[in-house]
Amino acid sequence: MQFPRRFPDWQVPFVVALACVVAAAWGDAARELLRYDRLAIAGGDYWRLLSGHFVHLGVPHLALNLAGLVLIWLLVGRRYNTRQWILAAAISILAMASGFWFLDEDLRWYVGLSGLLHGLLLAGAIRGLRALPGESVVICAMVFAKLAYEQVAGPLPGSESAAGGAVVV
Repeated sequence: MQFPRRFPDWQVPFVVALACVVAAAWGDAARELLRYDRLAIAGGDYWRLLSGHFVHLGVPHLALNLAGLVLIWLLVGRRYNTRQWILAAAISILAMASGFWFLDEDLRWYVGLSGLLHGLLLAGAIRGLRALPGESVVICAMVFAKLAYEQVAGPLPGSESAAGGAVVV
């Protein structure tokens, strides 16, 4: 069965969601093995630079991130093809891992899709600047405003309780 053309291609979010759900099904052991962990990475566990984005604090954190993924895909999913989205995801993950490693030496561990979701949303918004400049500028402005707020004031109110733990900003 094929979705009508007006629906975006869902392979990328499906694979991301599947990886997250499988990791969640493995429980705490998977989270400990796969999370971004500075000391473990320094010891040679380089896969954690990638895998940390696909494990979560718990089911509420996973549900929030997957809901965000669906909403982002509905908003900007049509703007790239599958190969381009994979490239955008890879660039986002590389940028986050580099930022964590080189710019935030105090960050000991991290889990979740939030950073990747920000990257995908911005990539989609940037792609839409020509065709939908108003919408794209608003999306970019909202993401940057959220990130700036978090840098000044800390996590958005309620985000830590909703996720079930500390939120990296």
